[in-house]
This record gives sequence, C-alpha cells and structure tokens, in this order.
Amino acid sequence: MPKVHTPGARKMITLEVRRREFLSPSFASVTLGGPDVRDLVPAGNDQAVRLFFPRAGQTGLRMPTLSSEAWMAQVLLMPKSVRPWVRNLTIRRVRPADDEVDIEFAVHGDSPMSDWVRRAGPGSPAGIFDIGTVYHRPAHTAAQLLVGDETALPAILSILDGTPPGLPTEVFLEVPSRDDVRDVGAHWCSRDDPGLRPGELVLDALRRAELPAGRFYTWVAGESQLATSVRRHLVNDRGVPKQDISFVGYWRLGRSAPG
Repeated sequence: MPKVHTPGARKMITLEVRRREFLSPSFASVTLGGPDVRDLVPAGNDQAVRLFFPRAGQTGLRMPTLSSEAWMAQVLLMPKSVRPWVRNLTIRRVRPADDEVDIEFAVHGDSPMSDWVRRAGPGSPAGIFDIGTVYHRPAHTAAQLLVGDETALPAILSILDGTPPGLPTEVFLEVPSRDDVRDVGAHWCSRDDPGLRPGELVLDALRRAELPAGRFYTWVAGESQLATSVRRHLVNDRGVPKQDISFVGYWRLGRSAPG
C-alpha cells in the first residue's frame, strides 16, 4: 500500500445535505454544505474523507468529538440507536466560497450507504473527517495511467481535473452499465452482464493495451483484487517500478459492496 498523505490539522466537520442529483443509473452526486467546510484543508486531487451519516430511523446524527483516530473507538462505544454509519469517500469538488463540497456515490443494491443516498434530502445531516490522499505523481514520471472500477470513478475524475495540460494520460474505467459512461476521454468498459466479476473487463483491456512510453506513474483503485492484479501485471509483465504505482482496494467482493 502507498503512503497516505494527510494534512497536519484535521477536524470533525458537521454539514447537511443541500442537493442530491442522480447522474446515471449507478451514480449520484450529493452536495454537502455548511460553514464548517472552511475547516477542510485541501490536500490533493483524490482527497478522501470519512463520511458519517445516520442509520435509517435515526432522527439526527451523532458525530464523534475526537479529531484523531481515537474517534473509531468512540463510535464503537455508542449505542446502536445513535451510532452513525461511516464510509470512505473521495471529494469530487470543494467550493469554499459557497461552503459546499460535492461527493459522488456509486449507488448499488440495498447497502446502508446507497440507502442513505436514496433517502437523503435538503437538511439531512452528515459529517466528514479528512483522511488524506494517495495520488502523488513522482517528478521523474512523464505520463500517467489511471485505472479503476465504479468506486474509483469520482477520484479519477477529480485527478483529471487537476492534471496539468499536456501531461500524457491514459484512463481505463469499468462501470456497471453503458448508461454510466461519461463524456470523458477514457477506455470505457461496461459490465452490463451482472454475472461478470467487477474489474475483470478493465483488467483484460489493460493487459491488451499499449501503455505510455518511458517512465509513467500509475494510480489504481477499486475492488481489492483489481488493484492488486493491476499492480502485479505492471510490475511482472511490463517492468514498471513498484515505487511508480499507487494502489488501493476500496472494497472486497463477497465481503462488501461498492455503495
């Protein structure tokens, strides 16, 4: 796993839903707002946060009071009647002038997070806690490769927003259906067949692809096996130095779901 870079001072940030928009059958964007957004320290293109949101039936949100990793024990000690759900998400955009952040979600099945996204409306409480970034392109690389499944799409879009003009970039993305494909230059793979293992199509496309010449940086995220398989392929079959690859498993098939 690559090193996660975090800012020096982090705070528990309490917000509320301002808007929710379904972008495609498998994706939704939720705008969270409030004056505490000003306490969020921008850290990078794939800035991740812990998202706190109430369980179904809870009337409010009980946030931890500790702004350190000790918050985890604090949450676990809460009675289930007030204990929030906690998930890791990537910030899509920050608008400090409007006190807003946008977070995009891969909406899937009846998982707690997907259920919350479907029922969230203006005024619904939520909170975030910054956990830093993984994307850090070394100066010696002259191009980049971005690979992911639907759970990595928001981070990849954010990385592309911050990519310097003229930097050669290859993007491989797998989404659940062709209706989820965005108007972004990428090698798109749509599963469509629910029997396919997530990540299988995009990994196959990458194995057959012509990759950037010279030394390039790779950022890959998504289902755990996809992330490790991409790294193994690049190192063993393409001769890519391990230190030029950042990889992270957002979820694991059979143990958790993307949403």
